[in-house]
Amino acid sequence: MGRYDAGIWIRVLGTALSTITGFMIRPFLVLYLFDKMEGSVMLPMLVVALQPLCGMIVSWTGGGLSDRYGRKPIMFAALLLQMCSMLGYVFSDELWHYALFSIVNGIGSALYMPAANAQITDMVPEERRAEVFALMHTAFNVGAAVGPAIGLFMFKWNASAVFLISAGMFVFYALLVAIKLKETAPMLGNKDRKQRAKAQVKFKWALHKPLLQLTLLGLPIGMLYAQVETTLPIHLQTSFEHYKSVFAALLSFNGIMVILLQIWIARRTEAIASRIVIGASNALLVIVALGYGYSEVVLMLFLSEFVFTIGEMLYGPHYQKTLSILAPPEQRGFYFSVNGASVLMAKGIGPLLGGWLLTATNGETLFTALAIVIGVSGYMQYRVVRKITA
Repeated sequence: MGRYDAGIWIRVLGTALSTITGFMIRPFLVLYLFDKMEGSVMLPMLVVALQPLCGMIVSWTGGGLSDRYGRKPIMFAALLLQMCSMLGYVFSDELWHYALFSIVNGIGSALYMPAANAQITDMVPEERRAEVFALMHTAFNVGAAVGPAIGLFMFKWNASAVFLISAGMFVFYALLVAIKLKETAPMLGNKDRKQRAKAQVKFKWALHKPLLQLTLLGLPIGMLYAQVETTLPIHLQTSFEHYKSVFAALLSFNGIMVILLQIWIARRTEAIASRIVIGASNALLVIVALGYGYSEVVLMLFLSEFVFTIGEMLYGPHYQKTLSILAPPEQRGFYFSVNGASVLMAKGIGPLLGGWLLTATNGETLFTALAIVIGVSGYMQYRVVRKITA
């Protein structure tokens, strides 16, 4: 417990609690909307895509907010917005209702993550950042381990109760942030207005070229995550009779493996060059995409999920560490916001492209195309990280 600052443990607790309810909802929201909209594939994808697409706009335009106004108020406001979106889902009964509250949720998520990641960078020395980002990933997967199984039961029982519980968790976490978390933004302690103004970043290609390269090359992996939450459960219907149970078990298996192995893997790979770890993880994720597309028996599907678990445990902490090294101290919130736009863009266009390709062809074609794109971008990402960390 004494290895990390108290603020880190507050983040761990809040992340674990909020993601438990998040994973009660996320894997089944598409299937819930799929049933509500009488079997339409594209309408649920459109609703789900609105959340990250609107979040992406907020991420780009408001990327430096936490640099100028502090990590704590931005995180608090973001959590309250996500709480409002959960309450909104309870009272939604038309397509535009779900679309509206998906937008609110996207704005909240887009404001929260850059501020939260920048806060870790403020608090943790460079040589231990990969380990702490891995700790956050472990907390996130506490939700992945238990949330899907609870969600599968509760969506069958009462979907509104799931959204209400999630809203309560967001309120609790927001109060923890407001009462217990310290402000860490370095520019808030600087009374020089000229120095404070540096946080108000004007985007220039020449100045931020490595950041943009990382952001664009991160898209294919984000697309893979997007398919897991949207088209994969629909694709599983073609091979598995009890596909909802298989899908919930798959996500829980992933979460349990991360809880057991993430910190151990992070410590064992901390000293390895990030370019090597990121390159290897991209190669593993190519295998995963093919496994998702072609697995017709449960064992092969779970082997693919295990490879996915290893790949994401290697990739995430070292990718975030690379970004934290690249970002100037006064622009950390901005850098994490712009890079977060990659994840949001992938979650936005991923369901639409994936849904269209799944409808036009089949799941095998969708995941084969994704594997090829991940392989190409992974090689290019390796070269960019090598330049950054050289």
